[in-house]
Amino acid sequence: MAKFVYKMQGILNIKLKLEDQAKSEFSAAMAALTAEEDKLAELTVRRSRYERRAKELMSGTIDPVQLRENKHAIDVMKTMIRSQMVQVQIARKNMEIARRKLADVMVERKAQETLRDKAFEQFKLDLAAEEAKEIDGLVSYTYGAKDEEE
Repeated sequence: MAKFVYKMQGILNIKLKLEDQAKSEFSAAMAALTAEEDKLAELTVRRSRYERRAKELMSGTIDPVQLRENKHAIDVMKTMIRSQMVQVQIARKNMEIARRKLADVMVERKAQETLRDKAFEQFKLDLAAEEAKEIDGLVSYTYGAKDEEE
């Protein structure tokens, strides 16, 4: 029996490797986004603590030095939060680029697999036609041999 050999299997293999690579890049981009979002959340929690501390300082005896230091810490946290928001946006854009690349590579791989499936279907049709031709030849030979015997 004939064996199916897809002529463009090398291309399909390359597409599969590219898809694996794109999946890895997407995963790394997602991890980077998560890390940046975690940093932002931590900075927000720290700012909340400083703001609570400011309320505590205002309710007790007022120490201008501590108030000034606390206000400065809150201002620094606000600046760091704004900077971290920019980093989160950059990470989000990078993740979106990686997602699009992965989607494109997956489309290309699926197209190659569709071509392979069509080639396999054609191979099966050709094989069936070849077998039918052989059977017709055998039947004709057998029928012809019976006529000669009679």
